[in-house]
Amino acid sequence: MPFPNPVPGLVIRYSYLWRAEHLRGQEEGVKDRPCAVVLTIMTEEGDLCVTVLPITHSPPADLASAVEIPAATKVRLGLDTERSWVVLTEANRFVWPGPDLRPARPDDAGSVAYGLLPARFFNDLRQKFIALVKARRAGAVRRTD
Repeated sequence: MPFPNPVPGLVIRYSYLWRAEHLRGQEEGVKDRPCAVVLTIMTEEGDLCVTVLPITHSPPADLASAVEIPAATKVRLGLDTERSWVVLTEANRFVWPGPDLRPARPDDAGSVAYGLLPARFFNDLRQKFIALVKARRAGAVRRTD
């Protein structure tokens, strides 16, 4: 099964590497989690580069650093019922599809996507992420093979 087109707003399952883990020298994430595609670009080399934001159950210490996912959106995507937030202060960047994609459904190895975030919700989180990047309060960990 081919991988889906990684459009902004798509929620995927991914082995996310937190910035703190990266700074400790880790190269692999320790937990697979849903992540929201926030940006896709084509590099000069012709590679599709994807930037993803992690989704976590941990409430943010600073409300400006994350956006809570509405319960109805979580149900529609097939995620669990616990409260979750999209973290806006850090991201992973990788060449699509990349080795760290994981199946969203255990019985389907090609199922890396849960679905799309609602447009209004996604546009709000994207604008907040851009503002944090411009304020130098957000950054990305570049992942390699």
